[in-house]
Amino acid sequence: MRETETGMTVGSAAGTATKKRLLAPDFARGSMLLMIVLSNTALFLYGGTHEGSVDSPDPTTTADSVTRFLMISLLDVRSYPLFAFLVGYGLVQALNGRLARGASNSEAHAVIRSRNRWLILFGFVHASLLLGSEVLAAYGIIGLVLCSLFLGGSERRLRGGIIVGVTLLSSVFVLAVATLITLLVVDPSGPATAAPPDDFGGLNGSGQENYPASMMIRLMSWVSLLFINSFGVVLPTAMLIGFWAARHRVVEEPERHRRLLRNTALFGITLGLSGSLPAALHHVSVFEVAPFYGLSSAAFGAMTWTSGLAQGLGYAALFVLISTRLERRGRTPMVITSVAALGKRSLSGYLTHSIVMAPMLSAWGLGLGGWFTNSTMALYAIALWLFTVLIATLMERRGVQGPFERLLRHLTSRKAPTRVTVGG
Repeated sequence: MRETETGMTVGSAAGTATKKRLLAPDFARGSMLLMIVLSNTALFLYGGTHEGSVDSPDPTTTADSVTRFLMISLLDVRSYPLFAFLVGYGLVQALNGRLARGASNSEAHAVIRSRNRWLILFGFVHASLLLGSEVLAAYGIIGLVLCSLFLGGSERRLRGGIIVGVTLLSSVFVLAVATLITLLVVDPSGPATAAPPDDFGGLNGSGQENYPASMMIRLMSWVSLLFINSFGVVLPTAMLIGFWAARHRVVEEPERHRRLLRNTALFGITLGLSGSLPAALHHVSVFEVAPFYGLSSAAFGAMTWTSGLAQGLGYAALFVLISTRLERRGRTPMVITSVAALGKRSLSGYLTHSIVMAPMLSAWGLGLGGWFTNSTMALYAIALWLFTVLIATLMERRGVQGPFERLLRHLTSRKAPTRVTVGG
């Protein structure tokens, strides 16, 4: 039997038992895609004024303010750690699946390395053509490094890597909190960062009518984000935690890890909100902070980024608990299986969102991003996500694999044949 693209299957090591694809990871990925498309569509809001933030226009209505508040507190820099955790979990399962099918250790690792290299190329093409904030390349780079250091390493080394990552993030979080508290007692008036120019076209180049010019802006944004995501601490630590969770079969055996899952969901989401709520409240002008050449923005950003790992892991645990409880009832609601169908084709869903929204929203296309506000753009993102859920559900009923999953499998496996054992 073939393992799935993410390796999210269960069965005996010999591969003789019937394998059943797990619902929880697919449901988590499908739900995560809603979070990602909500965040990504905001990059196409190039109309309005950007005095409060270069990332999105200033709210003009109560609905816009509520939307931005919810986006910052619940979504921004939360979906990517969740995705990184699932990628790490899937890499371990994919490796185990290859080994169970008779591949040697070197052959199995070669397939994993090939997959990560192709993700880097996918990411470059994605960024240059459509979306400068894409993360596929970052996952590919992180995967290459971490798989060589930790995938076949000892439990002690893996735990050590996680401890180092969590310690660094905690230190930055505490420093950011101390900085913010200091700025709260300083005169709010003071030197601030320069406002973006009038012809500001967005960090994604969405406001550029010239497509080649927008490509240059996207690639410059992509390179900086690629460095931050690949060589930062949040995403690598999330992926290492995914390695650890896969080794201990947290998703396959949720009943045995129920206390861990509950505590992670409760404390992870709570800690994440403690880091994101100050920025969300400040964005809607609940309180003022002395800017001092962008130091306040840096403090808010550091708190949001470092706490994003905890909230992302909390979401992952919550999705596992929800799907497990529904599965125990014997009949999973259609809405859950439909979202899971999209999660099963997460790469295709992720790229399809960009293929649809970039030409519709950018100034070099239909230019709808210049007319949408924060709230109407959020409605557009939800509609786009529901569209891909519907398509994925129809594909699932017909047994059709996602086109980009099929392409990645073909590119990854064509030079990495595996041995087939009797009964495998």
